[in-house]
Amino acid sequence: MKIKPHELSATEAAGHIAAGRLKSVQLVQSCLDRIAETDSNIHAWAHLDPEAALKQAEDCDRLRQRGLATGPLHGLPVGLKDIIDTHDMPTQRGTPIFAGRHSAEDARIVEMLREAGAVIMGKTVTTELAFMHPSETRNPHNPDHSPAGSSSGSAAAVAAGHVPLAVGTQTNGSVIRPASFCGTFGFKPTRGMIPRSGVLQTSQSLDQIGTFARTLEDAALLADAISGYDQRDTESFVHARPAMAKGAAEHAPIEPDFVWFNLPFNDRLSEAARDGFEGVMEILDARVTRMDPADQLAELVAVQARIHEYEIARHQADVFDGHWDQISDTLKPIITRARNISTAEYEDALAVKASAQAFFDDFFVDFDAILAPAAAGEATKFSEGTGDPIFCTLWTLAGLPCVTLPLLVGETGLPIGVQLIGPVHKDDRLLRTARWLQNHIAAAAA
Repeated sequence: MKIKPHELSATEAAGHIAAGRLKSVQLVQSCLDRIAETDSNIHAWAHLDPEAALKQAEDCDRLRQRGLATGPLHGLPVGLKDIIDTHDMPTQRGTPIFAGRHSAEDARIVEMLREAGAVIMGKTVTTELAFMHPSETRNPHNPDHSPAGSSSGSAAAVAAGHVPLAVGTQTNGSVIRPASFCGTFGFKPTRGMIPRSGVLQTSQSLDQIGTFARTLEDAALLADAISGYDQRDTESFVHARPAMAKGAAEHAPIEPDFVWFNLPFNDRLSEAARDGFEGVMEILDARVTRMDPADQLAELVAVQARIHEYEIARHQADVFDGHWDQISDTLKPIITRARNISTAEYEDALAVKASAQAFFDDFFVDFDAILAPAAAGEATKFSEGTGDPIFCTLWTLAGLPCVTLPLLVGETGLPIGVQLIGPVHKDDRLLRTARWLQNHIAAAAA
């Protein structure tokens, strides 16, 4: 093999393992070597047990040698955001309040990962309680910059070649924005596609799970493996899921149509991001429609904040009441404000959220995808926080599937993601459109 195993995509590595050209132990060891080489500068991992990871890999290799059935992620290392419960690793939620915390059971998605054959590599660093206070993780492209949050370690670990796949969560912009900052593919499927049982609840109405990978196909592969119905999750739906990896591999039968919203907060875009998107739309030409949406669309940002703040203050009330002195000065004023949101204000916000979902149900009749920034620009300086999530807020509120592609470059050479948003439950079509866009931009640049 001409390249090191950790440099392979998940799909490539899976093919080599299935064909007997690569052992899971070799892949995991290569990833561990890469972590040892680089993580002292990146700090992507909250928990890593090399011996346990290699033991899982050995078990995978034995299963294959015995000719037993293997899953779609057989032998592949996966990183988990440190708010996802595992019975055999601590889940510390980015705060000293939960230092050394162990859960009795695996989260539902961890059960699914194990069944699919994945090697659970360890826990990736998250911001405090998966909210706003920055973690110690640095951007792999430049440690003076942020990897964003709250799925900081998951994005950084994939970008640095520590693992080919990682899981994160998004309540506002915590998958799409870190993927943009770190130059990976990030995919947040339709709300309810992936079960949340055993994952820290910050907002029952808004929390969603997503994937990080170095290729579009890999992000979809992981999403397929952890998608399914869970009766314990109030947002989980019963009907069958779309085949997302299949969608990511398909050619679009006709050229897709896109829409770009001229939203009032687009003025927050950096010059490089603005110029980059103008270039993308110039390439798309007649395939993209620029639209001035109703003012109410931009007002959904405040609706998302009200729901998120009201719910985290109540879901984690015991944590805040019992450990207020251990809460960061970043989070304290938000929780104080959240406790003053009335039930009537919260219920009004939920009603607006429902109307936004209904609006987008009808909107995609004329368009295949919304074209949007994944972030305001390239990664912010580490000292300036985790960046602005506003370019993800509307789509997360409405539960729409979102994917970001690392297609643009910022002022200092750091990556900038191009986000596509599609209709609910048609994640496979969104990924097919994303593949078309990726190929179309590459052909135009050739």
